[in-house]
Amino acid sequence: MSAGLILASASPRRRWLLQRAGLRFDTVPADVDESRVSASGPEELARLLAEMKAGEVAARRPDAFVLGADTLVTLDAIVLGKPRDAGDARDMLRTLSGRWHAVATGVCLRREAAGLLRAQTCVTRVRFKELSENDIRWYLATGEPLDKAGGYGIQGKGAFLVREIAGSYTNVVGLPVTETLEMLEAEGALHREEACSRGD
Repeated sequence: MSAGLILASASPRRRWLLQRAGLRFDTVPADVDESRVSASGPEELARLLAEMKAGEVAARRPDAFVLGADTLVTLDAIVLGKPRDAGDARDMLRTLSGRWHAVATGVCLRREAAGLLRAQTCVTRVRFKELSENDIRWYLATGEPLDKAGGYGIQGKGAFLVREIAGSYTNVVGLPVTETLEMLEAEGALHREEACSRGD
């Protein structure tokens, strides 16, 4: 019997993306101290955090394929985390208005028993439209910015903030699906749900 796949994340967006891709997997959130990780830049940091998350769960489930991921929003190499409050979210949105920024997601696949560790970072560039104060006020009132890195969610009401993207859309949501599926397939960890048969 082949080893199962575990998503080492509590992110509902990552679960949704893998479910939409038809994958069979369990979810075991990683318990890590992200402040312990240092890196030379956001892309390396995203990869190292993904490796840490996958490694923590893989140590508990050594026979499973464990998928870890971490997404960072950066502007001029400065990481924009989740806003502390509405005022912080307002400042982030004003700063991002009309500008390009980067979204980097590190993805790591671990299987401890087999000594497997594969990791990579996917980067997407995103350009906001020029935001009016009314745009910002309305978006803040939705409550959506407060639990999103960078202060917005492209898969939700924040879609109207975005003028264009260069790269993977799903990467901005939280997981570069095409690249992740390719990684899983290369290592024999791509297990999909059976398609429903059609009735006569």
